[in-house]
Amino acid sequence: MDFERFKRKIQPAINIYHLVKAVIANVLYGFPSRKLKVIGVTGTDGKTTTAHLIYHILKLSGKKASLISSIYAKIGDEEFTTGLHTTTPDSLAVQKYLKQAVVNGDGYFILETTSHALDQNRIFGVRFLISVITNITPEHLDYHKTYDNYMRAKAKLLLSSETPIINRDDKSFPPLEKLLVERGKNYRTYGLHHKADFSVNFGKVLKLPLSKFNAYNYLAAYSVASTLGFAKQKISDALKTFTLPQGRMEKVYDKDFTVVIDFAHTANSLNQVLGELKNGVKNSQGRLIHVFGAAGLRDYQKRPAMGEASASHSDVVILTEEDYRTEDPEVICKEISEGLIKKGFRYVGKDNLDSGNIKVYTLIVNRKEAIKKAIQIAKKGDIVVTTGKSHEQSLARGKKEYPWDEKKAVMEALRERFTI
Repeated sequence: MDFERFKRKIQPAINIYHLVKAVIANVLYGFPSRKLKVIGVTGTDGKTTTAHLIYHILKLSGKKASLISSIYAKIGDEEFTTGLHTTTPDSLAVQKYLKQAVVNGDGYFILETTSHALDQNRIFGVRFLISVITNITPEHLDYHKTYDNYMRAKAKLLLSSETPIINRDDKSFPPLEKLLVERGKNYRTYGLHHKADFSVNFGKVLKLPLSKFNAYNYLAAYSVASTLGFAKQKISDALKTFTLPQGRMEKVYDKDFTVVIDFAHTANSLNQVLGELKNGVKNSQGRLIHVFGAAGLRDYQKRPAMGEASASHSDVVILTEEDYRTEDPEVICKEISEGLIKKGFRYVGKDNLDSGNIKVYTLIVNRKEAIKKAIQIAKKGDIVVTTGKSHEQSLARGKKEYPWDEKKAVMEALRERFTI
């Protein structure tokens, strides 16, 4: 029996283990969530930005708040790492941070919550005042098997909160609404295109050049703050001063050409991020150069779709490693390339990427070398974007985690280019 089949077979036992552990953690730390207004944020894309937006609104409104996101846990003025490749920590850590927030005198706690944490009972016992869902597109199907299972795992957060808030425009809305109605839950909605409880046109109201996907993140945060009773003007003033979290459309270099780092790692998020960047290419000759890969032992079926998403906007693609674990990174990249080829991309050697108007891709397994090559070939007006690693501090190669810093790799490549 292979390891993945073995994990699936014992998953029910793992979930019971996490449930028992969560009960113990709640008792050990005195059920701290009952003394806080806990806000849960879930969804496939945009969770981190939305969580940080809510946190920013609370802090600028003079409220004491703490946060757990995929970037860090921030309790009072202290920051803590939550572990490698981890968004929602295990139940002992979650309850410990909640307790620290209570001791710190906080009134609010924002908890970015994954489908794995929900399915495995890692947040059992957390009392949520409000929950908000950004969107649900196919992801983690290696674990959940079907989109419906994945959606139902996300829905556990909505069902365990006093006031769920859901995206009226997302394709997950009809089944989520049906589930909430069946359970007798009162809920609120937000949306840009359908009638909803919250439907602010942020481009006009905030006078900010928001992309479509960030407009939804801003609106989700606005919906939460409004539900909490904050005045519209106070929310608006806070949103105008927000800067995106580390590794979210982070512009690392912006002179003759631009270099951007982002965490996008699904077909949907790649479409959104790359579409926005392509619109920002500085001149008609400028190219979008995309460096990315896909995680090993995760979501095999999404890889060609990621290739198609990149091909829809990019001009040059460099496929590379991204936590390939025990898979062959070249095989992973080959699976991604099926989507590129479907969209008309042609494979070339790494020294032949400057091919005029022809859409091309190559493979450089070593991520540092891939980033270096992208920056070497960048010309005036080009945008280089690396996706998938962002803020993460390690690369999983084989069964080991190796130190990794995406921004540092970009800066080293820039220094090398401009000192040659």
